Amino acid sequence: MRAVGSGPEAVAAFLHPRPVGELHGIGPAQERTLMTYGVHTIGLLANLPEATVQRVLGRKAGRLLSERARGIDRRRVVPAELPHSAAAQRRFPTDTLAPELVRSALLSLAVELGERLRRRRQAAKAVTLTVTFVDRTQIHRSRQLPGGPSAHTDDLRDASYDMYRALGLQRARLRAVALRCEQLVDAAAVAEQLSFDADREHRLRAEQAIDALNARFGSGTVGPAANYPRAG
Repeated sequence: MRAVGSGPEAVAAFLHPRPVGELHGIGPAQERTLMTYGVHTIGLLANLPEATVQRVLGRKAGRLLSERARGIDRRRVVPAELPHSAAAQRRFPTDTLAPELVRSALLSLAVELGERLRRRRQAAKAVTLTVTFVDRTQIHRSRQLPGGPSAHTDDLRDASYDMYRALGLQRARLRAVALRCEQLVDAAAVAEQLSFDADREHRLRAEQAIDALNARFGSGTVGPAANYPRAG
């Protein structure tokens, strides 16, 4: 897929050399008619007076195709629907028995997905944890977020920790873990509940500051200390 600049020069450079038959909305009969008049490219069509194109192709079609040849499209832009879920996975370098490594992976997943949801202004109603064992078998566990839809890292982390702890996998070797945020909704429609937990309020304010820094300097620039290796 090629990206085209929004300036008139960039649009013209992309459109004008192309065959007139590639113009969006043109039919085979219209293409043949233009070809009989020597109009082989979109650029030639764009350089014709609109009145001339209307006489050749008809008033409505002539105006429409003349405008599109010049990069004008009056159709309403409809934003693409946001995804209904968001997922991420962590594969361990070697199969592991260590709960602390699994928790660290789950934390990094919560950080990544929380940031992604907040950037898209979405919130998740539910979270699904997938654990992959060394023989490639998997266990899936899902949980509704108890406080309602959320995109906060703390809520996603706590849900993933609870699901992992409930599995009781003390002696099972794991190859990977994955987290999926599901039943996504527009965050603007989610009422933020008042909290009397001062620590949580501090963390949420810190989360906003972290998001701003990561948006400016790149995702992962700032995050929980547990996600970064200790200096040797």
